[in-house]
Amino acid sequence: QVQLVESGGGVVQAGGSLRLSCAASGRISSISAMGWDRQAPGKQRELVASITRGGSINYPDSVKGRFTISRDNAKNTVYLQMNSLKPEDTAVYYCFTLSAYGPPTVGRGTQVTVSS
Repeated sequence: QVQLVESGGGVVQAGGSLRLSCAASGRISSISAMGWDRQAPGKQRELVASITRGGSINYPDSVKGRFTISRDNAKNTVYLQMNSLKPEDTAVYYCFTLSAYGPPTVGRGTQVTVSS
């Protein structure tokens, strides 16, 4: 089992920045990838960023060039640096991990609100 603790959400004006953190604990060795997705009211959940154990990174076009995912292996923590935020980035952001040995683990989510 993997446990996730997210932090860093909040309210920011358009054009501003926020950094989200996700600390993992438990069966860290089972994690093959970590990332973030988000869900806005009335919209489907969408991937925001992911990073594999090997360091491969993926972003959708909607955030490419504005968001950066990184990790600190010593702290078992993944970060999402979000710059040039737009009102359409408003959503609940969820940290997740993928494992070859079981179902994904998803955090409780953290609210990001971008005001225009």
